[in-house]
Amino acid sequence: WREGEEVTVAEAPYEVLDSDQYYQNPIYAVFLEGKEIRRKICDPDCANDFLILDELREEGVTDYIAMPLDFTNGEIHCASYSTRQEGGFTDVEIAALERIRPALTRVAEIFALKRTAMNLLDAYLGHQAGMKVLTGQIKRGDGQEIHAVIWFCDLRNSTPLADSMSREAFLNLLNEYFECLAGAVLDHDGEVLRFIGDAALAIFPVTEEGWSVDEACEAAVAAAKDALGRMAKLNNQRESFGAPPLGFGIGLHLGDVMYGNIGTAERIEFTVIGAAANEAARIEGLCKPLDVNFLISEQVREHLKGKWQSLGKHALRGVGDEIEVFTVKS
Repeated sequence: WREGEEVTVAEAPYEVLDSDQYYQNPIYAVFLEGKEIRRKICDPDCANDFLILDELREEGVTDYIAMPLDFTNGEIHCASYSTRQEGGFTDVEIAALERIRPALTRVAEIFALKRTAMNLLDAYLGHQAGMKVLTGQIKRGDGQEIHAVIWFCDLRNSTPLADSMSREAFLNLLNEYFECLAGAVLDHDGEVLRFIGDAALAIFPVTEEGWSVDEACEAAVAAAKDALGRMAKLNNQRESFGAPPLGFGIGLHLGDVMYGNIGTAERIEFTVIGAAANEAARIEGLCKPLDVNFLISEQVREHLKGKWQSLGKHALRGVGDEIEVFTVKS
C-alpha cells in the first residue's frame, strides 16, 4: 500500500527466488536471520548494502524498516515499511509498529494459510471446485445441477507414443500437450475438472452471476481456437527436430450436468456427471473418423455467430437420437 493509492497484490514467479533482486533484498536477510533490519536512508552514513535502497532513495524515501513475522510453524515471514517523512520514522512510530507486530503476525498467518490452501485446491481441483471444498462442501454427494458447455479433449495414438519414448519424455510431452489444451481453457476462464490419462474434461458454466448461454459457448469456442493455435505451434516445433505432429481432438457440447463430488467415504473428487458429459466425449470421438481436430454439437452451434461447416448427423454410442456436428469453416 502507498499513501493515496489502492491496496495492490503483486505475485512473483518462483524464478525470482534465485535472483540477485531477491538475495540482495532486506526481506531475504530477515528470512535468514529472523531479525529486524532498519536503514535510515536520510542519514548520510546509512549503509547502502541492499539494491532496493537506491530505488527508495530516488522515490524520496527517508527511512525503511523490515520486521520479522514469526509464524507458529517456525517459518519467518516479513512486513516492511517505508516513509518519506522528514527525518524518517520517530521513536513513537517505531514503537507502534512493534506493538502491532504480534497481532499482524497472527492475521498474516491466517491469510497465508488460506492462500496456500486455495492455491493447492486450485491446482488439484480447479477454482470453482476448490472454493466449494474450502467452504465445506466436501461430503460425498454434495452438488448441484448446472447448465454448461462441456469440453472434452483427447490425445490420439498415445499408446504407441508412450512405447516409443522414455517415461520422463512422455510425461514432458503430456505436460506440453496439456499446456496447450487445458492452458487455453484456463486462460479463457473455463474450469478444468479432470485429467484422465491423456484426456481432459472441462466446463464453461452458465450462471446468473457469470456467463449467459451465448457467452459460455463463445468462451468455450474461443478457448478451442486458442488451443488449435497453440497445438499448431507445438507441432511446428516438433517437426523442426524431426518428431511427428501430435494428433488430438476437442469436442464441445451444451447441456445439463450434475456438478458435485463422488467417490468413496475416504477419497472423493469434484466432477460433472450426466448424459451431456458422456455426449461431449462421444462428439470428441468423432474427430478422428471425420479427420478434424475440433467439433461442436448443434446445441452449441445454435448460440454462435459466424460460419460453421456441418459434418452431418451422427449416432453417438449410448445416445438415442443422432446429433449434428459442426467444425470451423475453412
